[in-house]
Amino acid sequence: MSEPDQPRVQRVGMVIGLRDDAVDEYRRLHADDEPGVRDLLRKHHITNFSIFLHRLPDGRLYEFAYYEYRGDDLAADLAALDAEPRNRAWLARCDPMQVPLPGQASWSLMERVYLNE
Repeated sequence: MSEPDQPRVQRVGMVIGLRDDAVDEYRRLHADDEPGVRDLLRKHHITNFSIFLHRLPDGRLYEFAYYEYRGDDLAADLAALDAEPRNRAWLARCDPMQVPLPGQASWSLMERVYLNE
């Protein structure tokens, strides 16, 4: 439970495919020593952003992303983040490496079914 003066934490999980020929470059872009857009995420109240890779038995590679939002208006902060020129440039590099799920244009939001705090 959050303190009265602390923003409520919203936890977000997302999934998208990743092209096999892009794995090495994607890993390089997201390496610990690559600054990417980490500062922009924090500026817009997004913390603990993590990306995991997993190959399913059918051979397809997927990314699972998780982040915590600690602001007051997720939609407004996501819109502001999307308007950041450096974030747009970052996405222009990363998006072509990804394969959205059928019927989706980008990351698909996942339903949270369990939380143990």
